[in-house]
Amino acid sequence: MRNLRRSAIAAALALGTLATAAGCSDGGSGSGSDTSSDQGTYTFWDPYPQFDASSDWTKLVTGCGTKAGVTVKRTGMDTTDLGNKALLAAQQDNAPDVMLVDNPVVSTLVSAGMLAKTDDVGLDTSKIQQNIIGAGSQEGSAYGVPIGANTLALFYNKDVLKAAGVDAATLTDWDSLTAALKKVKAAGKKGITFSAIGTEEGSFQFEPWFWGAQGDLKKLDDANGVDALTLWKDWVSDGLAPHDVLQNTQTTAWQEFATGEYAFGENGTWQLANAEKAGFDYGVISIPARDGGAAPTPTGGEFVTVPVQSDTARYGTTKKIVDCLTSSENLLSTDTTLSYVAPQADVQAKQVAENPKLEPWVAAVGTARGRTSDGLGTDYPVISEQLWGAVQSALSGSKSPEDALKAAQQAAASKAG
Repeated sequence: MRNLRRSAIAAALALGTLATAAGCSDGGSGSGSDTSSDQGTYTFWDPYPQFDASSDWTKLVTGCGTKAGVTVKRTGMDTTDLGNKALLAAQQDNAPDVMLVDNPVVSTLVSAGMLAKTDDVGLDTSKIQQNIIGAGSQEGSAYGVPIGANTLALFYNKDVLKAAGVDAATLTDWDSLTAALKKVKAAGKKGITFSAIGTEEGSFQFEPWFWGAQGDLKKLDDANGVDALTLWKDWVSDGLAPHDVLQNTQTTAWQEFATGEYAFGENGTWQLANAEKAGFDYGVISIPARDGGAAPTPTGGEFVTVPVQSDTARYGTTKKIVDCLTSSENLLSTDTTLSYVAPQADVQAKQVAENPKLEPWVAAVGTARGRTSDGLGTDYPVISEQLWGAVQSALSGSKSPEDALKAAQQAAASKAG
């Protein structure tokens, strides 16, 4: 059994890249630590190296350990480091007791046989929104508890739209949005900025448009997907979006929007604090689907997971730590601090009551979709890489949208599964 598990871990490592935290805070450098053999010490890994021992986050983690009667040894590292070190730790039977991981990484760790099911640990996920828990589920079983979620929407500059004679409330589909961009350009301002970089961030930002056209990640080259890529291509070709979207990260796309020259910026919940500092009035609307309504957006955010332990007696205390971290009271405090939307309705209501500007984000999270959902699992990183490559090819002009997605589908089909 151990040899089979180690083979699965080796296969997961051979994927080369774990999906990066497209919808999460930027991190710095960090280092992992071995699981302690001391029964009174529990190890905790998270993707928040920016938080030191004096931070509210670290105090919460250690405080949950104290309530459980143990010492929690926390280590923060960036998302890619965490995923790779987790796989190596599992191979060495040296996994931490608790890990907080970006939701697309869950399926990779499950495929490696590293994570325990929430049911096996006794964790209750019944209050979690189904679309959010779905990002950390495989074959009907959850493998973690989401600590919060974020997603994408369109920030807009109220002054720019007013000068162009555009009412944001009328922007309900692609045609009305494109017409608004043309009015903005005619008024001497810039249209929309986003990230189309050749990384997971580019896929993350393109997926609302792809899904909003009823595109299918298992069939990248169908007509619906082509429609979505053609939309972006036309915006760039017509000067409604800048050519530098090809190099834009979500951070640099935000910096462009923050100049005050753009009508729209596609970005996430994590920019709310920056929006308040932008120096102009802004609003937020859902990303429109092709034919109207809100497009599904990808779910960002982390899951609290429990790695498989040879000493299953540890799970009782681990459960207490996870229950504490994901309690309604702590979710309200933590998610508000991290600019996350809570994964359960009662806490979301409290967040909106405290900050009404979160209301459109709660709505967006309510229709969000897990990137590894729909049975994609560990195929998602392979598909996503081909998708962002197709976006790059089409927007740069090296291939038509049709040819770019056709090549992407052929490559994905040969590499996935």
